[in-house]
Amino acid sequence: MSAQRSTEIPTIREPERAERDLRLQPADSVVSPTWARIRGTSRSVLTHLVLLAIAAVSLLPLIYMVSTSLKERGTEFAYPIEWIPDPIVWSNYATAIDTVETVTFLTNTMIITMMTLIGGLLSSALAAYGFARTRFPGRDFLFMLCLSGMMLPYMVTMIPQFVLFRELGWINTVWPLVVPAFFGGTPFYIFLLRQFFKGLPTDLEDAAKLDGAGFFRIWWTIAMPMAKPALATVAILSILFHWNDFLAPLIYLQTQDNWTLALGIRLFRDAYQINFNLMMAYAVIMTIPVFTVFFAFQKYFVQGIAISGMGGR
Repeated sequence: MSAQRSTEIPTIREPERAERDLRLQPADSVVSPTWARIRGTSRSVLTHLVLLAIAAVSLLPLIYMVSTSLKERGTEFAYPIEWIPDPIVWSNYATAIDTVETVTFLTNTMIITMMTLIGGLLSSALAAYGFARTRFPGRDFLFMLCLSGMMLPYMVTMIPQFVLFRELGWINTVWPLVVPAFFGGTPFYIFLLRQFFKGLPTDLEDAAKLDGAGFFRIWWTIAMPMAKPALATVAILSILFHWNDFLAPLIYLQTQDNWTLALGIRLFRDAYQINFNLMMAYAVIMTIPVFTVFFAFQKYFVQGIAISGMGGR
């Protein structure tokens, strides 16, 4: 018993071990807590300064647009640039609204934006949930085929689509701009929502299946409420795209009573000899709603983008 007791190695308590390790380290390798905080603060300040510089450069065109919208006619291109106009002409906004059929253009834009939003959300979410939760032969091939649509520029499909809608008699109507959203939406939206659905737990869905719920009921009552961040992201992207879309309305809408706000800006160039101050005022008016939507749902937008990149199996 005594021999066994003499061969035991005494244990070192944690504080003593930490103190011993600290003494064994070289003097120049020990970083004081104060210096570590200073270095972390400096790195954080430098990172924020770089981000602020990038943000300032990105906001420069927006600042120039607002500045130009408040200038007198003929002073838009004065050099050096006058960032704060003198005098400030607030009446440019009223003139821009009264010059064109703003109410008509706004109504058409809202109809197209809301209809494509509803159709894109429903069709993209349904297709994405099918790709994420169901197993059938050729599923991965069909999903890759869907994603290949992201690689095709709009110019490639523009002429075939125009010929198709012309044969259907849909030219100068909103249907070519709205109906495609109800048949799959956009491949990127499907990809985004699929990644989100794949990252959701399946416990509630399995319980609903045991209770006899079908595919569509599970999708509508369980998956869709859980996917609010991703749906908000898709909604913001859809609103931004269709609100600002210029090319598709230019192709399919031929009379002014069907034009959108994006086409209304052309009137300041064609009919009014390039009134840039009025054009910029009209652009500011057109930008306010999308800025409001983005900042109102900014939290869900960031959350949806972040979580959608975490799923997958």
